Amino acid sequence: MEFRGVMGGLYRITEWIMRIAGSNLLWLVCSSPFLFFLLTKYLMIVNGLENDASSLYAMAILAPFTLFPATAALFTVVRKWVMGEADVSVTRTFFRGYKENYKQSMIGGIFYTLLFVIMVIDYRVYMVKMQNLQLIGIIMLLLLILLMVSLFNFFSMVSHYHLKTSTMLKNAVLLTIIRPFRSFSTLAGAAVLLFLTAKFTWLIIFGTASLIAWLAFLNFYATYIKMQAQIAKMNEKAEAKAAAEAGGSLEAEVLTGAESKETAAGAPEGQEPLDKESESDAGQEKDSQGSDSK
Repeated sequence: MEFRGVMGGLYRITEWIMRIAGSNLLWLVCSSPFLFFLLTKYLMIVNGLENDASSLYAMAILAPFTLFPATAALFTVVRKWVMGEADVSVTRTFFRGYKENYKQSMIGGIFYTLLFVIMVIDYRVYMVKMQNLQLIGIIMLLLLILLMVSLFNFFSMVSHYHLKTSTMLKNAVLLTIIRPFRSFSTLAGAAVLLFLTAKFTWLIIFGTASLIAWLAFLNFYATYIKMQAQIAKMNEKAEAKAAAEAGGSLEAEVLTGAESKETAAGAPEGQEPLDKESESDAGQEKDSQGSDSK
């Protein structure tokens, strides 16, 4: 039964709220080990115990095995929404994406976690202990932001492509660099959503992660469509150029055949005729060029 009018609009709104909240809850459950230590770290900072690094170590160990696969599964769900398949089962799609993309997201998670740890340590060393080298610390901070933004493209690629993990990691960073507006607009949108979540904490349970993933894949898919159109246009130009070159080559062959016929017709008036040997050679040239023009 399909509702129309105001009831239909309310029904669709309710349906979308359920989809967003359901996928968000699934992500929270699958990421719960990592989120537990994240919450612990937050409480330590609030209580003045920020020097305790045990929770950071636990988060670094757990992230590749919990947070990354759960986020890849969430992107699998929002990919369906962006591509117009909103009626799919959220639970089934989420766990299918979790299973299919677990290995790639885990390997990518290990790579990203190691880079994050190295860059954070370098940043703190250069900014705190080596203040005369703070410029390097600022560069490390910029690279850290770039790496963080490339995560959006990495998860989008994991859910959308069948590629090697190394290729996805490389392309995620390259896409962030060559399409900075799309990438950093995703970061800005995520920052706004996190700010709203700080004001309305119930969004943590009912939508923050799903909305950020939806925004990230929406920007990624728009970039993907644009790049596909550019590739198709380049292919059309290449085909047109090849056809023009083939046409020019055919015209040259026709003209060559015409010239050979004029040559074989005989010597111009007032000029001595060719001897037999030369005449025979000219005839052979005519036959050869005539067959080429065919």
